Amino acid sequence: MPLDALRPSPLVEQATTRLREQITGGHWPVGTRLPGETTLAKELGVGRSTVREALRALAGAGLVRARQGAGVFVTAAEPAEGWPERLRRAAIGDVYEVRMLLEVQAARLAAGRRTEKDIDALRRALAGRRAAGSEGDPAFVDADIALHAAVVAAAHNPVLTDLFTEFAPALREALIELLDLGGLRREDPGHGDARHAALVAAVIDGDVAAAGAAAEEELERTLEELLR
Repeated sequence: MPLDALRPSPLVEQATTRLREQITGGHWPVGTRLPGETTLAKELGVGRSTVREALRALAGAGLVRARQGAGVFVTAAEPAEGWPERLRRAAIGDVYEVRMLLEVQAARLAAGRRTEKDIDALRRALAGRRAAGSEGDPAFVDADIALHAAVVAAAHNPVLTDLFTEFAPALREALIELLDLGGLRREDPGHGDARHAALVAAVIDGDVAAAGAAAEEELERTLEELLR
């Protein structure tokens, strides 16, 4: 099946999609050596740098692998499942176990590293969570996650921040789906407020041990409620 020339913009994404279709469609079976960059560039109507970036993206998806001096070979017929997809499929209990590992340590680090700017952000986030208590479920979940995100941000560790960002969509979906927030707020309008206030206070006070303990208690209690 010949490769048609691409339309302008965005060329790398188009090239990646076209080459992926050739692989997943069986035109280039596993083990096949792909045509050289020059050939692919000519068939796609793009520059070699565009082809190179597309091949890099395919390698990241586990579809191809470059062999020194031999070329680029197809290594899989389907792209490897990404981290966001795995999180969406994971059981909420499994996600929360990892979340606790991440956020408890983040809270400890935040207590030792928070700045005045972080303190202001934490206070605003706590106030936002309280204000969202009478709103719709998604608004309350978003406010809750925003507070936890502010704690993670105060740890000033970009890797932790990135990990939390990856977790956030799966957490939001699970919380909205599994937790009857409306019923909880009718019974207890300040649901979880004391625990969140304790977490924020510990971080602001610079109490490392208390911050870690508060984060752990909050997440354990939330998990218990989710799994009832």
